[in-house]
Amino acid sequence: MSLSLRSPPSSTLSSASSSSSSLHDGKLRLLARSASPKLAFRSRPPLPRIRASSSSSSSSSSSSSLDTGLSTELDAVSSFSEIVPDTVIFDDFEKFPPTAATVSSSLLLGICSLPDTIFRNAVEMALADRGCYGLANNEMRLSCFVNKALVNVGSDLAKLVPGRVSTEVDARLAYDTHGIIRKVHDLLKLYGEVDVPPERLLFKIPSTWQGIEASRLLESEGIQTHLTFVYSFAQAAAAAQAGASVIQIFVGRIRDWARNHSGDPEVDAALGRGEDPGLALVTKAYNYIHKYGHKSKLMAAAVRNKQDLFSLLGVDYIIAPLKVLQSLKESITTPDEKYSFVRRLSPESAATYNFSEEELCKWDQLTLASAMGPTSVELLAAGLDGYVNQAKRVEELFGKIWPPPNV
Repeated sequence: MSLSLRSPPSSTLSSASSSSSSLHDGKLRLLARSASPKLAFRSRPPLPRIRASSSSSSSSSSSSSLDTGLSTELDAVSSFSEIVPDTVIFDDFEKFPPTAATVSSSLLLGICSLPDTIFRNAVEMALADRGCYGLANNEMRLSCFVNKALVNVGSDLAKLVPGRVSTEVDARLAYDTHGIIRKVHDLLKLYGEVDVPPERLLFKIPSTWQGIEASRLLESEGIQTHLTFVYSFAQAAAAAQAGASVIQIFVGRIRDWARNHSGDPEVDAALGRGEDPGLALVTKAYNYIHKYGHKSKLMAAAVRNKQDLFSLLGVDYIIAPLKVLQSLKESITTPDEKYSFVRRLSPESAATYNFSEEELCKWDQLTLASAMGPTSVELLAAGLDGYVNQAKRVEELFGKIWPPPNV
C-alpha cells in the first residue's frame, strides 16, 4: 500500500504534530495498487461484506431501491467472494471500507513523502528508537529502523481496520529460508511489544522455494503467512502443501505476459483451450486446494475488469480496482437478475476436477524448479526486483533523514 495525497515541498520528515493515538482524526487517502496489493481479507470471525453505500444526496433513491427489493451488482457478487478494494481512499471510507491492510516498503516511502500524514509519527518514533540508535553497524541500524517503522505503522493500521495486517518481509531474503524466518520472528516480537496479537497478523513472503519452505515452518509454529508472486500451478500447489494461510495469484500480469510471449507450456495449454491463462490458473489452484483439503485461502489480484471478476466468483478473495467496484456499485439489479450471477468456483466443482499424476506429486525444490515455466520465472524475478528496489530506497532515505529533526 502506498500513500498518495499531494507532492510535499521536501521529502524530509517534519516534526510530529500528532501521536499515533490520533489515527481517527483528519482525512487521508491511501492508494493500494495491484502491483503491490495492500488491502487484504478479513480475519475470522467473518465481518460484514463490502456493501454499496450512498451519500446523503441519494439517500431517498437508496431507500426506494431497498423498498422495491433492488440491490447492486456489488451486493450480488459479494455473496460469492470477498471483494477487496485494490484502491482505497480514506476520504471515501464509507463507500469502499478496507477490511485489512499491508504495510510495506512502498508504504513507508509514501509516508516519508507526505508533510502531514497521520502515520508520520510512527516513522519518526522508529527513527528515534534508542535500541536501534545504539547499534554500531550502520547496516544493522538501518535494518532496525525499518523493522521498527514497519511495525509502528502496522500497529497503527491494526487500529484502523478490523481484519489482519500483512507485513512485507524483505525481498532480499527471498532465497534464504532461515533469513525469512528470523526476520518474521523479529517482526513478531516487535508487534508483541506494541500489543498486536499474532492472530491479527500475516507475513507476506515471495513464493520462491525458500519462501515456500519458510512458510511451511512458520505455519507449523502457528504464524500466519501470505505467499505472493504466484504465477504457476507448481507454486500454488507447493504453497498449499506448505499450509500457507493465503496464496495470491496475479491474474492480469499473467495475461499481459501471454500477450507478448510464448513458449510456456502451462500458458500455451490454457490458450489452446480458449481460456485466459490467469483465470485458468486461479481456477486450477482453487480446485486443487479444495479437492485435497488444504487450508489455504486463495486471493485473485490484478483483476482488470468486471468480466474477470464475474469469472472468478467463488474464489475466497478478489482484489478489484476502484473503477470496477464503482461500476458494480452503480449497477442496480432486480431480485431476478441478482440470482443470475453464477458461482464459478465451488468445493463441489473442485471435487470433479481431474489432475495429472505429475501435478499430484509432493512438491520439492527440484520438482518446483523443473515445473516453473518462463512466465513464473520472469514475473517472479520482476516482482522481486521491484520489492528489493523499494527496500533499498527506504534505507537510503532513512540514512539521510536520521536522526529526525525533533530528536
